[in-house]
Formats: sequence, C-alpha cells, structure tokens
Amino acid sequence: MLAYTLLPLIWLLISSTKTQSDLLGSFGLWFSGDFALFDNIGRAFTYQDGIFGRWLLNTVLYVLVGAGGATLLAALAGYGLAKFDFLGRRAVFALILGGIAVPPTALAVPTFLMFAKMGLTDTPWAIIIPSLVSPFGLYLMWTYSSEAVPNEILESARVDGAGEFRSFFKLSLPLLAPGLVTVLLFNIVSTWNNFFLPLIMLKDADLYPLTLGLYQWSRQATTVGGDVVYDLVITGSLLTIVPLTVAFLLLQRYWQSGLAAGSVKQ
Repeated sequence: MLAYTLLPLIWLLISSTKTQSDLLGSFGLWFSGDFALFDNIGRAFTYQDGIFGRWLLNTVLYVLVGAGGATLLAALAGYGLAKFDFLGRRAVFALILGGIAVPPTALAVPTFLMFAKMGLTDTPWAIIIPSLVSPFGLYLMWTYSSEAVPNEILESARVDGAGEFRSFFKLSLPLLAPGLVTVLLFNIVSTWNNFFLPLIMLKDADLYPLTLGLYQWSRQATTVGGDVVYDLVITGSLLTIVPLTVAFLLLQRYWQSGLAAGSVKQ
C-alpha cells in the first residue's frame, strides 16, 4: 500500500525537476541533468501570459464558495433532520440515499442541459451551484449531529429563550466541528479535483480550474503546431496537490478528534 501510494508521488516530484528533454529521455524514478524545478515553476506561471495563476485563482474561488457553501448547507440540513421531527422525514432520508447512489457523472449532462436553458453555461455559476449540493456530506452531518449534540442542551437553550438559529450557531456548531471539518475536506477534494463538470460547462479558458487547464496543456502535444509542454504539465500537477496537502495537515487535528464520536455508549 505504501509503495502503491508513494511511487506516483515520487515520480511526480522527480519528474518536475527535469527539463523537457530529460523528462522524455531519462529513467523516471531518478534525477537526471540539470535541476530545473524552480525554472519549471517560473515558466508555469508565465506561460501563455500567466494563465496558470488565473486557473489557480479560479480553483480557489470554486473551492471557497462551492465547498464552503456545501459544508454550511450540509450542516444546516443535517442538523435539522437530526434534531427536528417533521412530516416526510423518512422520504427525505430515502432521497438523500438515492442522491448518494447516483454517480455525479450521470447527472452532468442533465445539469448541462438545464444550465444551458438558464443561460448559466460558461460562467462560474455553472461550477459553483452544482458544488453546493453534497448528499454524502448531508448524510454525514445528519448522523454526526444525532450523536454529537445532546438534546438536553438544546432544551435548556430553549427554556432560556434562545432561538433555533442562535442555539445552532452558539451551542451546536462548536460541538459539530469535527464532523464539519470531515465534510469540508471531502468537499474541498471533490471541488478541487472536479474535471468532468468544467469540461462540459466551460469554453472560456479564463474560467478553467487547474484540472481542466492542465488537461488543455497536455492536449497541445496532439494538435498540429501545438507546444509540447509536458514538463509544465507535470510541474503544474505538483503545484496542484500542494494546497490539498496543506489543508489536510492543518485540519487533521479537528478531523481526528471526532472519528470516535458515538463509538462508546454511556
């Protein structure tokens, strides 16, 4: 498992230090020729008038609004389903399970047709709005809220005159922090690595996320007269995984603290 996980990362790291000629003419799992990592990074940010930086900012925007909004909506909806009894609750549960079972790629074409009629294709909203819906995140927050927030605390808050939104944001939200971080990490990874949806929704290269932009650079080698920039594709791929790694390292203590929630019955 360790070899399967690390070998591609080692290859990516070593390959990003090579020039185009060394990349195609040397052994992939060892260094060769000049150490060109910093030169490759500089060229990646200046190639095609610095569009890589634009792709990076687009991806950050999609993650902040899409993944952040999806986490907040999942927390609100999951908490509501866990703590309030209302008509149709079981039907909602069945719909959520159905949403988890349907692969996102199966919904991509219907989503495109709907957004095309609304005039939202080739806009940032075509990526952000579908990212706001996370059935799996909602299900996680539902199950986590059931265990992490005692009903007695909510009843005490109601007796003291606190409204439902105040109880949620002041009392429940801190208790839900580990579950929120878990859902947030899932949504960040899903939005950051999103490829198929931008592929069918976007035509303007200035709106591309990193995944689609690097794919466009890679395809240049197959077009007549196109630049072969595999060294920049690999270096860009290395830069793409750095923010995800940092996010996991910064948030892991919140995530790990809630893994055993509900595992011991008092």
